[in-house]
Order: sequence, then C-alpha cells, then structure tokens
Amino acid sequence: MISLVPHLINGLTLGLLFALIALGFTLIVGVMEVINLAHGSLFTLGAYLALSTIGAGWFAGTPFGAWWLELPQAARYFTALALAPALAAIVGMLLELCLRPTYGKAPLYGLLLTFGAAIVVEEVIRLVWGTGEQNLPVPQMITGAFLMGGLIFSTYKFYAAGFAILAILAVWLFLERTPYGAIIKAGAHDSEMVRALGYDLAKLRLFVFGFGAALAGIAGMVMAPIWGLRPHLGIDVVIPAFLIIVIGGVGSFWGAVIAALLVGLSVGLTGAYLPAWSMMSMYLLLIGIVGFRARGLLGRRSALEN
Repeated sequence: MISLVPHLINGLTLGLLFALIALGFTLIVGVMEVINLAHGSLFTLGAYLALSTIGAGWFAGTPFGAWWLELPQAARYFTALALAPALAAIVGMLLELCLRPTYGKAPLYGLLLTFGAAIVVEEVIRLVWGTGEQNLPVPQMITGAFLMGGLIFSTYKFYAAGFAILAILAVWLFLERTPYGAIIKAGAHDSEMVRALGYDLAKLRLFVFGFGAALAGIAGMVMAPIWGLRPHLGIDVVIPAFLIIVIGGVGSFWGAVIAALLVGLSVGLTGAYLPAWSMMSMYLLLIGIVGFRARGLLGRRSALEN
C-alpha cells in the first residue's frame, strides 16, 4: 500500500493539471460550440511567453534586460505568471475575431480554421524560440524534494497541484458569484436568450475565448517544468483535454474536473505498473464511461435520449 501512495499522488497531481487545461477548453465549447484545436498551441505559447519574461528575452542586450535579470528569480517568475496568460488571452481574442465569419456555418469551418491556427502558432514558436527542448526556470523555494512518511516527493509537483486547486476554485467562484460568470453560464445554455436580454453576444464570445486562452497559457507555464518545453507540446495536451470534456459532459464545470482527476489517476496508476498502457488507459476510460452514459458524467440530457 505504501508503494502505491506516490503513484496516487502523481495521478492526482496530473489530474488537477489536466483540469486546469480542460476548463478553458470546456468554456469555449460550451459557450461558442466551437472545438478549439488551437487550445494546445495556446498552452505551449503561454509557457514560451513565460520563458521569455523570466529570462528577459524581450529586452536581451538592453539596460532594462540587465536590470531585470538582477531581480530575484521569484519576482520574475510571478510576474511571468500574470503576464504570460494575459498575452495568451490577446492571441486567443485575435483567433476569435478570425473565427467570426464561420459562425452559423457547418462546424467543419471552425475546426479547419483552429487547426490551421494551431499550425501557425507552432511554427511561430519554432521561428522565435527554436526547435530544441528548453527548460522553464522556477524559483528555488519550489524546487528540490522533501521527505514525508519515508517517501521522497517533488516540491514542485505539490506546488503545481496546490496552484491548480486555487485556480480551479477561483474560476468556479468567478462563474458562480459574479454577474459576468452568470452571463457566461447563461450563454453556455442558450446564447440566443442572452442576446434577447440585451447582452452583446459578440463581446461575450470574445471574452470567453480570451479567458479560455488565458487558462491554457497559465496551465502551460505551470506544467512546462514537469513536461519539458518543446514546440509540439500542444499535441500532447489537446487530445487529453478533448477526452476530458467528453467524459465529464460538454459544458459541465465539475464534470470536467472529475473527469480530469479520473484521467490523471488512470494514466498515473497504469504508468506505474503497465507503462506501455499508460496513454491507452484514458481511451479505455472514455469508452467505458461514454459506452454506458453517452452524455458523459455530468452532461445535460440530450433530446435524443428516451
């Protein structure tokens, strides 16, 4: 049982981080009914933007850059934690503006456009930051390991899990306790009713897309020290995010969180005992749940169901 504890903790940590990735994805799908295939690329872009912010890549060779590098790494890291998601949100909003001509048309148009956007973002990353794998530096206070119960644990993984919990709660409070959150939830259920009540649906979609991109960017920054940083990292992210919203139920906040934890535990535990089946396990989980409940764990009942 003791040997199982590290794998359970790793699985829960991975699940919480998956939830952070999937929440932005599920908000966009729920409100806009668009599957954003560029979500993984925005995740990767957020990590690279953080890398340039921490290392003063924007101002390399200038007096400001030299001054910035003299600051404590913790100050640069937490500045990047605010700046990188904001820049990712701007890119997400630009993508939403490009998507507007596809609204009301066949879903294939939106899929193809976001797929093309994902390729463009990935190629921009290659041009600006190069093709090699890089490491995102983190403050010394959250690096290293510690001993607990005779077992060694990574300090950073606990920080990442704790940050993911706080971010998930913050998003939930925003959606449940603010007027803007109420409008977003209403838009996810009936966008035309939101328009009829006098709210600007175009601004709502722009904000939701930017908010989802910001969540992707912040997840990328937090996960980069664990997964490594490479231009095609987004491919490894968008598929689990899509599976999670299907398992949890499209448009369901807590469904996405629960599904992410299940996927994380499935991948973590399977990877410990059957490494070759670790990624396959989440597909088997999808088949098992959707086979018995087509709308996912907490998805809304379909009109096609009896």
